[in-house]
Amino acid sequence: MSYFFQTIFRRYPIKTQRALEVLPGFFSWSLILFPVWGSFLVPMVVAYFILFYNVYWFYKSFSLAIIATIAHRRIKRAEKEDWVLKTRKIKNFAKVRHLIIIPNYKERLEKLRKTLEHIAGQTISRKRLFVVLAMEEREGDVARERAKALLEEFKNVFGGFYTTFHPDTEGEVKGKSSNQAFAGIWAKRKLVDEQGFDINFMTVSSVDADTLFDKQYFAYLTYLFLTDKNRYRRFWQSATVYYNNIWYVPAAIRILSIIGSIWRTGILLRHERLIPNGTYSLSLKMLDNIGYWDTDVIPEDYRIFFKAFYRLGGNVSAAPIFLRTSMDAAQSTSYIKSLKNKYEQEKRWAWGVSDDPLFIKWWLTVPNVSFFDKTSYLLRVLSDHFLWPVNWFIITIGANVIPIVNPVFARTALGYNLPRLSSLVLASCLVALVVMIIIDYRQRPKRPAHISRLRHILQPVEYILMPISGFFLSALPGLIAHINLMLGKRLEYKVTEKI
Repeated sequence: MSYFFQTIFRRYPIKTQRALEVLPGFFSWSLILFPVWGSFLVPMVVAYFILFYNVYWFYKSFSLAIIATIAHRRIKRAEKEDWVLKTRKIKNFAKVRHLIIIPNYKERLEKLRKTLEHIAGQTISRKRLFVVLAMEEREGDVARERAKALLEEFKNVFGGFYTTFHPDTEGEVKGKSSNQAFAGIWAKRKLVDEQGFDINFMTVSSVDADTLFDKQYFAYLTYLFLTDKNRYRRFWQSATVYYNNIWYVPAAIRILSIIGSIWRTGILLRHERLIPNGTYSLSLKMLDNIGYWDTDVIPEDYRIFFKAFYRLGGNVSAAPIFLRTSMDAAQSTSYIKSLKNKYEQEKRWAWGVSDDPLFIKWWLTVPNVSFFDKTSYLLRVLSDHFLWPVNWFIITIGANVIPIVNPVFARTALGYNLPRLSSLVLASCLVALVVMIIIDYRQRPKRPAHISRLRHILQPVEYILMPISGFFLSALPGLIAHINLMLGKRLEYKVTEKI
C-alpha cells in the first residue's frame, strides 16, 4: 500500500500537494457552513450534529479540568523534590551535559538577559550547561553588539557560552527552525567533534527568548534522561504557561493565555497526545541522527517530532516534565498593538496546519511503522488543526442558525428545543471553567503590589469576553491560516514582539 501512494505522489507531486493543502480549509469551511446549507436540506441531521458537538465540548471541558487538576498537584509535588540529590545517585550522572539553544531575532537585551539569568539560577551545576545564543546575521551590527554585551556578562557563568549568526540562505524559510538548525549543527561540531564531549550523554533544548525555566528543570531533565531506557527516542516537555506578564496584558489576551496555560498543564498527563511545543528537550544524539531541524518550515516543534517518529520507525514519543516553564503572553506598547500582536501569534501557531499535508504523506508512504501509533498521532493532530477555526462557530452560534434559516423546522419539537438544550449543555461547562480559574489562581505568580485586591477578585468577570476574544484572537487567525494554505500563499514569519 505504501508503495502505491509513493508512486502517486511521485507521479503527481504538484496536484497531490495542492489537494492536501486544500483539504484542511475545505474541511473547516464545510463544517462551519454546514448549519447554514444543512438547515435547508437535512435540518434534523444538523440539529443532532450540533448537539453532539456540544456534548463533545462538554466532555473536553471536564476532562481538561480533571487532568489539569491532577497535573497541577503532580507539579507541586515535583517542585518539592530535590532532583539534584536524586540524580547524583544514578550512574553516569557526571557525564551529562545540556546544550541550550536560544534562537532570537530583534529581541531586547533585557529580555535575553532575564532568560539567561534564570538558566544561571538552575540547581544543577551551571558548568554542565552550554548555552548558544542563536542570532540572525541579517540583523547586522545591532545583533553583534547585543551578543557582545551578553558574552561579556555570562562568559564565565556556564560550561560554555557561545553566539552564532545564521546567514540568510536561498531555499530556507526565515525563522526559528532554520536558525536553530544552523546553531545545533555548529554546537555539535564545537562541543562533540572539537571538545570531545560524549554525544551519548548530551541533551539539547529548544528555548524561546522569553523562556523562564523552573530552577530544577535541568536537574529533573537529567534524572529523566538517565533513567529512561529509551532516552535516544524521547522528547521531554514541561508545562509551558504564559505567566511572565499575565497581570499586565489586556483582558482579552489574558483569558486566552490562561486557558492555554491550563491546557498545556493538563496535557502532561495525556502521554498519547503529548507532542513537543514551544520549549522542549531531546537527546543530541537523536537530533544528530535525524538531521536536525528542517530549514523550510515555520512551525518547527511538531515537524521535528514527526520527522523523528517516522525516521526512527515510530519508536519515538514525548514524556512529561512536571514543572512549569513560564513564557510571555502576547504584549506590545499599547492596547491595540497588543491585540494585533496576539492575533499574529495565533495565526503563526495556526500555520502549523501547513505541515499536515506532509504528515499525511508520511502516514501513507512510510513503511514499517505501527499503523495504530501513526494513525493515532495523525488523527489527534488533524483534529486539533482542522477544528481550530470550527469550534467557535459551532459552539457559539451553531444552535441559533437553524431557527433563522429554517423557521419551519424551528417549530418542530427538536427545532424548538435545540437552542435550549444547547445552552443547557454549554452552561454546564461553566463548572469546568470554575475549576480552571481556581487552578490558575493557585499557580499564577503572586499579585503585584500595585494591582488592587478588588481587581484581582473581579478578574473572573473578564471571562464574559471569551466569545469575542475567541473569535478575533483564535478562530479568525486560524481561519485565515487555512485560507492562505488553500490559496497556496506562504505565511511570512513574524516574531512575536516582547516588551
